[in-house]
Order: sequence, then structure tokens, then C-alpha cells
Amino acid sequence: MTTPRLALCVDFGSTFTKTALVDRAAGTLLATAQHPTTLDTDVLDGLDACRDALAAEHPEATGAEVLACSSAGGGLRIAVIGTEELVSAEAGRRVALSSGGKVVLVLAGGLDPGLAELRAAEPDVLLLVGGTDGGNSETLLHDAAALADARWTGPVVVAGDREAQDRVAALLAGSGTPYTVADNVVPRIGVLAPESARLAIREIFIRHVIGGKNLSSRPEFAELVLGATPDVVLVGVELLAQAQGATTPGSGVVVVDVGGATTDVHSVVVLDPEEAALAREVVAVTPVTRTVEGDLGMRWSAVSTAEAAAAEGVDAELAGLAVARRDPAFLPADATERAEDLRLASAAATIAVRRHAGRSQVVLSPEGRVVERSGKNLRAVDLLVGSGGVFRAATPEQARAALVGATGSGTEGWQCPERPRIVVDSTSVLAAAGLIALAGGDEAAADAARRLIWNTVSSMTEVSAW
Repeated sequence: MTTPRLALCVDFGSTFTKTALVDRAAGTLLATAQHPTTLDTDVLDGLDACRDALAAEHPEATGAEVLACSSAGGGLRIAVIGTEELVSAEAGRRVALSSGGKVVLVLAGGLDPGLAELRAAEPDVLLLVGGTDGGNSETLLHDAAALADARWTGPVVVAGDREAQDRVAALLAGSGTPYTVADNVVPRIGVLAPESARLAIREIFIRHVIGGKNLSSRPEFAELVLGATPDVVLVGVELLAQAQGATTPGSGVVVVDVGGATTDVHSVVVLDPEEAALAREVVAVTPVTRTVEGDLGMRWSAVSTAEAAAAEGVDAELAGLAVARRDPAFLPADATERAEDLRLASAAATIAVRRHAGRSQVVLSPEGRVVERSGKNLRAVDLLVGSGGVFRAATPEQARAALVGATGSGTEGWQCPERPRIVVDSTSVLAAAGLIALAGGDEAAADAARRLIWNTVSSMTEVSAW
């Protein structure tokens, strides 16, 4: 079957539905359109409005293949159940974040006391992890039995000790709990293997979660969605890093996406083998990482953003203006309010990138010289990308000024990008590229997606928007 030349790439967001008309063969972005997400009627009504707007100038948009991702209706909610907090539960949390989910609960040390808490969290997917391959799987099996006894009805991804997976699967199958088996996320201490579990979570999101959100009464909606928006964007970030061709240890790309409720940071970095050898990490740092800051955002989380900015010494004077922005429908009415929005966005981006990057210091230990660090070293990153409506609505110079705070290490030892090129994804090309790659599922599709990104990026200057 021949792949259609044109694709209409759609991101059903919590606030806006954003579309991009793409010529896959040429690797070019033809046009974009957006419309408020129509949660009060049918989510596809917003897509219809975008397609009509695009067809006014590009009639061929009407027949283009639709590829979609979604974070509407609360996105993907994931709970993580692990054996212990510092290894399997932390590994599961990182995998859940890289899968595009919002981690609503992390439990460790046995599910029995946390079962009520798990029900209250209302996860869409449960990630069950624990034990290295051939290691201690007692807690993993106990948790599986507890889920079976509770007649847990939500989908479960089993990604623990490989040697115990058949027994875990038998317990869940006996209770009628839907499950998918993936490779162990921690096959041995110091190794994190997220790929298999990430794919399983994506498939569950498409198969179980999208239909359960009741976002559309039209059956084609579930057929259009290829993944959760943050997951698809992270695929786009990986493609951008590939197109960039970074090979020097520490180089790569960081994307900070400031939304209404959360601020997400995606990074793809060439790991430094020497630094990895010096660092003491129970759960290994991976080249591809995503973190979500649930207290940082432009609307729902405006007040907590202001509180964090004051507490962390970023901006002590945001409290007054943040209160009015708690309303999700708030739109800046003039230049003053737009400047205030950018201050709030700057604080969210700065804090989120710092948390993602963490700090590092060299210390002496009985083992010799080691690096103690939190987060991920981003100092040598070449490219910092701002994403989100607040940056798309700003001039390139305003957006860049708001993002500068997320760079430089200062005296505190932050591992933030020190001298990156700063740009804005004003056309949502990262989501579009991710969708094209996922839809094709082969190297030809990935190459088309990389061409799309490169053709969009190559003409930029440092203060230009995408």
C-alpha cells in the first residue's frame, strides 16, 4: 500500500487543537492551523474547523491522511508499583514519564497498604516493576497477587524480573486483569531499559485509554490517535537530535514545553562514558529523558509557579499577577499582560530545566574521585527549544529573552545548557515529525520525519522562531 503524500498531523491538546499539513515526500511543512479544543461537544469538531481553515488555501488538505496525538481529557495517567523506592520504583517512574504519561502515584515496598491510594489515583495504566532479572521477585509476585485478589480492571504493563513474568502473568490472567508483558526496565543494577515498556504503554494508550475518555462519539477518533502527545513529541525530539547529528559527549537538544498545568522537559544527549563511569548511579541515566513538573504552568499551576519562583530565588514578585491567571480561559489583553505572562513562563522554564538537569560536584570517596549529581548533565547541549503557546505568541526576541534563564550553571552548580542556540517551535513540528515516524514505523518514515525537521530548522537564525 502506497503511503499518501500529504499528512494532516493533529495534536488534540487540553486547550487547543493544533494541526500541521505536511508534504511527506518533500519533507516540508505547508501550513498550520489551530482551534480551541472542543471538549464540550466532540473533540473532532475542532479538527473539522482546522481542516476547513487549511482547505481554504490548500484544498488538498481535505483528503490528507490524518495522524493524531492527544493530551485532551487529562492525557495519560500512570501509576508505578515497584519493589523499592530507590531502584525499581524510580526506574518505573522514569519510564512512565518517557512514555508520555503523568505519573499520578508511585508505590514501593508492597501494594497492600497502598491499594486504597491506588484506587483513589485513578490511573489509566499501571506499570508493575521489580527485581533484576533472576533477582528477588518476592514483592513483584506479592503485588501481582494483590492486584488479582482486588480484581483490578485497569490495564497493567508487567516490566519486572524476566524469570518471574510468567507467574505474574498467570496471576493477572486468572483474575481477568488486562495485562501486557514487557522487558524488565532494570535487568541489572545500573542499567535502565525503557524501550519495551514505553512501547507497551503507547499501545495500551491507543487500545484502552483513548476510547475510555469519551472525547468523541465518532468511531474514527480512536483510529486516528497514535499516542499520547508528550510521547509523540519525545519521538520528535529524538529525530531532531538525529538530524542535528551530534556526536560529541554532552551535546544534544533540550525542549522545554510550558503548558497551562505542567511544564515538560525533554532531552536527548550524547552520554559521556567517562562521566558515567565516575558517577554513582543506582538507576542509570539514559540518553533520552523526559520530566514533568506538575506545579509549574501558566494557568492551572500559575500560583504554585509563583510560589516556586520565590522559594527558589528565580523571581520573588510573581505572586500578585499569578492569581488572575488561575483561570484557564485567561488571555493577555495588552502588552503589559503579555509581558507578565512571559515572566511567568520564564520562571516555569528556568525551574523545570534546573530540576531536569540537577547539580553536580566532584567529591573524594573511599573509591576515589567520583561525581555526585542529581538530574542529567546538559551543560554542553547545543540547542534549547522553547515550546508552548506563550512562546508561540511572543516575538522571537521576547521568547528568547524568556528562555535565557534556563541556561548557564552560575555558582550553584546547575547542569543547565551553558551556551545553546535558543529557538521556538512555533509550528509544532516536533509533534508532526513524531507522528510521521510512528505512522510509518520504518526507517523510510523516520527519514521523512528527519527531513521535515531539518528543512524547518535549517533556515533559522539564533533568534528566529520555527
